[in-house]
Amino acid sequence: MRAFGDAERRAARVEYLMPRGSGAARWARRLTRSFLAGRTGDGAADAELVVSELVTNAARVQDGHCRMSLCLDAGELTVEVRDDGPGMPRMAPASETAESGRGIALVHALANHWSVEPHPLGGKTVRAVLEHC
Repeated sequence: MRAFGDAERRAARVEYLMPRGSGAARWARRLTRSFLAGRTGDGAADAELVVSELVTNAARVQDGHCRMSLCLDAGELTVEVRDDGPGMPRMAPASETAESGRGIALVHALANHWSVEPHPLGGKTVRAVLEHC
């Protein structure tokens, strides 16, 4: 999907129900690439990394659903990933040998800001905002 007219002035928003399992992150990257079609540079590449990490974390919830939304407004991309899982993301201690646990640290490094909103009936939404997309 593309924003209509002047992409720097008009907002565009999409929401996707992501597939379950290990292919979810791959789909998230493809959908983000398509949503940001025509944009190049670090912002678009950073956005693909951020959605990949957030969706990978959410997809680990067994039998749960994961939704990803993307909103582009004046060059600022807001990524939201909602899942039904009970756990909250946290930054793991730095480790050069760990094979996992660096996703939120990567989101923290690439996004201008990020947050987590728990839902009263379970689950949460992780939101990351990237500029210059």
